[in-house]
Amino acid sequence: MLLSTIFFSFLSGIMVMLSMRKHLLLTLLGMEFTMLSLFIFMFYTFCFGSSDMCFLLYFLVMLVCEGALGISIMVTLIRTHGNDLIMSLYMMSW
Repeated sequence: MLLSTIFFSFLSGIMVMLSMRKHLLLTLLGMEFTMLSLFIFMFYTFCFGSSDMCFLLYFLVMLVCEGALGISIMVTLIRTHGNDLIMSLYMMSW
């Protein structure tokens, strides 16, 4: 039951990333949701196995760094272009 819920949340995060790819905020939100469900799955498997739980800490640190980097890119994009549309990154402004 728990694994099917984790798998559903993983797929819904991927679907949000793929369907809302015009806006950077929604893409980052989908990516964070996907990574959170992956973290919960790894925690679930490491609790029942005899693996080292230190890897979860490394993964969580990388997850936080990825989120902070994404938010800083989004703030820079909004400051320079005025919106969070990803297509405004590809426009050449002379």
